[in-house]
Amino acid sequence: MTDADVRAAVAERAARAGAQVAHDRFRSDIAVETKGEVDVVTEADRAAQRTVIAEIQESFPDDVIVGEEEDERKTVPSEGAAWVIDPIDGTDNYVRDIRVWATAVAAVVDGEPVAAAVVAPALDDVYTADAEGAYRNGEPIAVSDVSETRRATVAPTLWWEFDARDEYAAACEAIVRRFGDMRRLGSAQVVLSTAAAGGLEGVVSNLRANPWDSVAGVFIVRQAGGRATDLEGDRWRHDSTGLVVSNGDLHDEVLATARAVEEST
Repeated sequence: MTDADVRAAVAERAARAGAQVAHDRFRSDIAVETKGEVDVVTEADRAAQRTVIAEIQESFPDDVIVGEEEDERKTVPSEGAAWVIDPIDGTDNYVRDIRVWATAVAAVVDGEPVAAAVVAPALDDVYTADAEGAYRNGEPIAVSDVSETRRATVAPTLWWEFDARDEYAAACEAIVRRFGDMRRLGSAQVVLSTAAAGGLEGVVSNLRANPWDSVAGVFIVRQAGGRATDLEGDRWRHDSTGLVVSNGDLHDEVLATARAVEEST
């Protein structure tokens, strides 16, 4: 096995292990804390993250860990090997007993992802990507082939703070004026994985995504044949401003939507 193959296997194994820990506590009487006005965290987040890290460190004990919870590093290094993890992406859904949440793990080398896994246990879905392609439950997936805006469904993603609700409203308006329909799922990694599997034609945000909310899903989209850029139309990176994802055929229209949101500020 190549190093990339090993990292892909570890990413999936670690994501599955963390997701199991979270799923064991799902719909239980778990205490909920707040990290901000609406940002929530539970002991399940912390326990799942510890499990993910332990699985990674069995094979790669010296690699950098970038994680949402506790005192892990918050930025992706430009050089060397790293792992970007989100123990529960969609915690607000999780604490509301909504099934749309996932554990995400991405392996990164010199700032670029080389493998990823997004495990949504309550949905019974496992999305993975390696050097060869992208998969759902072990079967190859590909982005949608829809090329007509009236047949397309696009999702606004990430969280607009309360003082940026004009941008949130602008995103919704821009989507429904350009495309056939809109979805808001509440978990960026599930949204991106859904787009990779052809369930959405586009994903839009004018915000800078946290790496744990985005790196794994973007890699899965790309390996499924999709496109991801920033607001300028340049190739998306973990430190980009704006997240514009599409099936490729509709990227100009999805990008125009994201720019309309930014112009509303």
